[in-house]
Amino acid sequence: MARNPQDNTSDMRSAAFALLARGWSVIPVEARGKRPIVPWLKYQSRLATGKEIDAWFAGPRKPSLGVVTGALSNLVVLDVDAQHGGSHSLAMLELEHGNLPDTVEAKTGGGGRHLYFVHPGGAVHNRVGIAPGIDFRGDGGCVVAPPSVHPSGRRYQWVPPRSPQEMELAALPPWLLRFVRPSGARAGHPLAHWRQLVHEGVDEGSRNSTLASLAGHLLRQGVDPQVALELLLAWNRVHCRPPLADNEVAQVVDSITRLHQQISN
Repeated sequence: MARNPQDNTSDMRSAAFALLARGWSVIPVEARGKRPIVPWLKYQSRLATGKEIDAWFAGPRKPSLGVVTGALSNLVVLDVDAQHGGSHSLAMLELEHGNLPDTVEAKTGGGGRHLYFVHPGGAVHNRVGIAPGIDFRGDGGCVVAPPSVHPSGRRYQWVPPRSPQEMELAALPPWLLRFVRPSGARAGHPLAHWRQLVHEGVDEGSRNSTLASLAGHLLRQGVDPQVALELLLAWNRVHCRPPLADNEVAQVVDSITRLHQQISN
């Protein structure tokens, strides 16, 4: 007879000790939920003891497993909620800014993604709605970790080969760090970068991403989307080798415009 995944307390305990051995701060969260079931402020400044972990997972409550994000665990997590447009938002962000590096990743029971990165140092707090369907968990945050069970009944799972046992955490790329640190969220590239880019142009393979990056830059400077489109249509014809079709340029600018408007609202 198959085991009820919610009853698999020994798996949860073993996973908790494995993550604790990596220096990650672990806590119990409600079964098939996300809320911690213990006062967890202290676990943002100290790791749980083996005795505490045994007590959490030996009792009748059969909790799920959580990881405290932030400086103590030396990790932060990008939370991509596919059901609320997170996958599309991330694709647009990567088109504009560049792909995220390979890093530890968990698939949530709801079909989303948790991408784990090294804590960048300094203060880096939780951010809700970096883009539609994308949140960030930093200092003072926590996430549900495998092998916990989602309200849907599906387990959280590490994505091979991106489990903590198989891969090291990657550093946050600079563009993502600018999004999650309010003081630098709109800093962007230096002026020299944009001057060089528009002067030199790009070859096949970099045209879409460069147009997306330029569109985002113009929109952040307050340029009207229609004006940005006309400017980039002209730039594409002169500086993309070979130029993209006008309708492809328009699609890129439209996607970045919609993402920019959603982030700004």
